[in-house]
Amino acid sequence: MDTTCEACHGHAPADHYLCEACQHTHLAWLKELPHQVVLLRTLLHPDTGPARRGSTGRAHAPIPVRLDILDILGPGQAHTVADPHGDQTGGVPIGAFLAGWAHYIASDIPAVHRDANGTAQIRQSRVATAWPRTGTGLTAWCTWHERYLPYVATRPFAATLHAELEGLINRLRGLNHYRPEVRSLDAPCPGCAGWSLVERDDELHITCTICPARLTPAEYATHRTTSMRQLATTVLLTLNTHGPTAA
Repeated sequence: MDTTCEACHGHAPADHYLCEACQHTHLAWLKELPHQVVLLRTLLHPDTGPARRGSTGRAHAPIPVRLDILDILGPGQAHTVADPHGDQTGGVPIGAFLAGWAHYIASDIPAVHRDANGTAQIRQSRVATAWPRTGTGLTAWCTWHERYLPYVATRPFAATLHAELEGLINRLRGLNHYRPEVRSLDAPCPGCAGWSLVERDDELHITCTICPARLTPAEYATHRTTSMRQLATTVLLTLNTHGPTAA
């Protein structure tokens, strides 16, 4: 029996809190993060150049790095700090975010042991620590999260992690103006017949920019085969009826 996705409120598999589409997007965000960081590092140091005429000058040397980017690339806590005065402008850095959530997920994974009578007991470990297989760099943490996404999707905290990851991605895109690639497809929309179907790198479904049509990749492949066959038949009938157009 299907359940409701806690992220998009669509249909999710039984005992899941994230649907297939949200899991696809979640995975795409994790794969995007290392590329985002490469772009951010190129923006870390402010552009320098010759002084402009008419400038008022500075009383002190400018800061050699962009603090908004340093804030998200540097070390930090896995949670936001208390901000009673409203003077904190940054958020949780990428590394701390990924590591903090990984440790939480690891502590939630059931551990199996045998008691003094030899009976298997299953309980939440609560003390486990996550360790990526290939170091503790950003890419390694992203890979760790990719591998454990099937488990995360079955846990009540899945939607919270998904929402926080989306917030992190939007924050990064706001800094470096990166956007997922959007590609136009060559089959007409089955809903409005417009040539308006597109696919995005971070979305599972193919959507129409005119009407609410929404297709899975498998549905689009079937639709494309049928529509292209119909188009070819129409062209042949037209040629047979009217003949080739004279130059």
